[in-house]
Amino acid sequence: MLTQEKYLDLFENYLAQTELPAEPELLYTPIAYSLSGGGKRLRPVLLLLTHGLFSESVHEALPAAAAVEVFHNFTLLHDDIMDNASLRRGKPSVHAKWGQNVAILSGDAMMIYAYKLLSRIQHPRLQEVLTVFNQTALEVCEGQQYDMDFEQKQKVSVVEYMRMIELKTSVLLAGSVVIGALLGGASEEECRALRRFGVELGLAFQLQDDLLDSYGDQELGKAIGGDILEGKKTYLMVTAMSHGDESQREILRKTHLDATLSDQEKIARVKAVYDALDVKRLTEQQIGLRFERALAQLDTLSVPAERVQVLRDYAMSLMGRKK
Repeated sequence: MLTQEKYLDLFENYLAQTELPAEPELLYTPIAYSLSGGGKRLRPVLLLLTHGLFSESVHEALPAAAAVEVFHNFTLLHDDIMDNASLRRGKPSVHAKWGQNVAILSGDAMMIYAYKLLSRIQHPRLQEVLTVFNQTALEVCEGQQYDMDFEQKQKVSVVEYMRMIELKTSVLLAGSVVIGALLGGASEEECRALRRFGVELGLAFQLQDDLLDSYGDQELGKAIGGDILEGKKTYLMVTAMSHGDESQREILRKTHLDATLSDQEKIARVKAVYDALDVKRLTEQQIGLRFERALAQLDTLSVPAERVQVLRDYAMSLMGRKK
């Protein structure tokens, strides 16, 4: 089995060699721009690592890895339109750079291009791969709709929030690992365990992202408090709303709208409520629970331990853990 770095190199080379048409320029240039924007390449690397548990024929999985990455970037492109986000990974978003109409059409083309990449797969389990991909794609859209619905809801429960991030974030990780496993020759039982691994890892990863937004280190390059300033319903926010008294909930509901406060004052006021309610610890507890559940699924696989360890190490690196 290859290392995660080697899988990433193989993926980047494959993606670079997958040339887009030159014309019409305003359709394809934004796609190339989106795909060259960096990011962790989390989903394709997970797909390839999972495939590597069961097979050495890595090249048979590269079209699927590219398809999930193109699909992921398509969702980001359209998310930026819906959120009116001007930046993506430190660069102007596609709609900010080229306009909304271009962004919509380029996003549509990316979705179609993802299926074009899947059509390159020469494998007897292609129908199963397509079934997983289609279900995953629909669930991601469901998660995005729930996320938009939450913007209008006064009260969102922790259970509702967890279901939303499972659909919006986790299912694409889970779909990626299942597709990799299918192409590698995994059994149905192993695919079920790996899907659970992907879901739980995705939940832990998203909860950690929520936590870092309020309690992260700015040296990591992530601005602190952006979710608070937007009044976004993160795990920290919905947990605080469920544990706080009415005066605390009023602070959480209204602080981001208070024009008399500076950004730093808004962040400090909300974090004071979080601290009073021990929200940081509760979030860390939930992250740990989800991550341990993810790793437990790897223990059920009938695969040589050294192969599983490569995937386990990658999961740990995503969560900033050493052991």
